[in-house]
Amino acid sequence: MTQQPDLVNGAGGTAPLQNVGLCLSALEKAAKRPGHLPGMVVLYGPSGYGKSTAAAYVATRLNAYYVEARSSWTKKAMLEAILCSMDIRKGRPTNLPGTPKQPIGPKSWPVQPARTLAGMIDQAAEQLADSGRPLIIDEMDHVVERNAVELVRDLYEASRAAILLIGEEALPGKLAQWERFHGRILDWVAAQPADLDDGRALRSMYCDRVGVADDLLADVVSAAEGSVRRICVNLERIQEQGQLDGVDVMDRATWAGRPLYTGRAPRRGTR
Repeated sequence: MTQQPDLVNGAGGTAPLQNVGLCLSALEKAAKRPGHLPGMVVLYGPSGYGKSTAAAYVATRLNAYYVEARSSWTKKAMLEAILCSMDIRKGRPTNLPGTPKQPIGPKSWPVQPARTLAGMIDQAAEQLADSGRPLIIDEMDHVVERNAVELVRDLYEASRAAILLIGEEALPGKLAQWERFHGRILDWVAAQPADLDDGRALRSMYCDRVGVADDLLADVVSAAEGSVRRICVNLERIQEQGQLDGVDVMDRATWAGRPLYTGRAPRRGTR
């Protein structure tokens, strides 16, 4: 793996992860594209690959609006969430004495969402166009399942903003049925499985109590099968065991064949 220069923040500092670099590059490519090219990009991959962590970092780095879709969302709820990320939300006062309406971007906005879906799309699209900020929609699979894909396309067509869509491994196939939407994707980016370099980066970020030797770290990465989340779980377990054993560094020998977390439930009668 070619080490990415981009960083993700953690309790123990910062560390480079390859999917952060992929996510950042994808959205920057869309934001800097020539005007005649489409502006949506898709980052997809299995659960646990660190896509959402990467998206949260990139949202901060590029000052993007960010929403994480929910399975319970209606079309209205999705648009309200996007507007809320833009500080256009229900319950904001509009007529406080001596307080002017708050502008959002170059134009003055009503501070509450419009009453109709069409009005909310217009609000969000104009804010995207005026601000020049990208939009990130995480858990895009839920948007597909709620049949709200065309609302995202309407938002894109009205704003021409850079939009990053993040979802599971099957997301490209799900979007293929929406021909007009599918044709507006600038790039499809496959999230990569965590490798040993990612493992070393996570070790430097989280292993502040007990060290983890390279031979044991290699076993951790292998057991994780590409999942950043599983690597983090194992690093924490190793640190806890190292503290119980009173050692400063855990290696393969001191770990002594204890099971590593793989995400699979143990069989009955085993620990």
